[in-house]
Parts: sequence; structure tokens; C-alpha cells
Amino acid sequence: MKAMTGVERKQLIEEIMRLHAEGELTLGMAIRRLRLEVTGLDQETFAQMCGMSTRALYQLETDKGNPTLNTVDSILRKFGLRMGLMAALPAIKRRVVAGQGNSVISRGSKPRRK
Repeated sequence: MKAMTGVERKQLIEEIMRLHAEGELTLGMAIRRLRLEVTGLDQETFAQMCGMSTRALYQLETDKGNPTLNTVDSILRKFGLRMGLMAALPAIKRRVVAGQGNSVISRGSKPRRK
């Protein structure tokens, strides 16, 4: 991995934050990119650094886990970030992040039948 300057590292973190805020990256995808592209650490080393199991980190990065807010916050703080509130994304953007960009928009939990 090429050594980054402080400015390059900051720009990369800001880019990942922007993509996450715009709905292009899920939280797990953002954490994975931070781990790989900013630290260059493997899952085992990073999980140990965060005080969690490798399996828990894998589940978080693949959006399959259910981490506590403290866990997520402690990971983000390693990159100079912290959790906060932001406006919700429009429904169409949320579907793109979830990999459902071409799906038909339904009318709630009980769509009308034709």
C-alpha cells in the first residue's frame, strides 16, 4: 500500500463520508473502505484493534451484523469521525444502496392488487 500524506488521507475519508451521506455506500461498505484504504489493515488486525471479533467485523462490513451504537462509534473514532444525525435519503436512493435500483416501487406494506 502506498503511503498517504495527511492531506490525501483526509480527502479519502471525506470522499467516503460523502458517498455514504449520498447513499452510494452503506455503513458497512464505508467502514470496509476506511479499513482497507486508510489503514491498509486486514480484518483480523483491525478487529483486534477495535476490541471485537473478526466475525463481528465481517458481519458489520457486509451489512449483516447488528452492532451496537457504541461499537460503530468506537470504529468511526479511529478515523477521527463520530456518529450523528442526518436527513433521510429519498426512497429511490435507499433502493440503489440496497442493490434494488431497478425494482418497482410498491405502495407500502400492502400494495393494491390489480
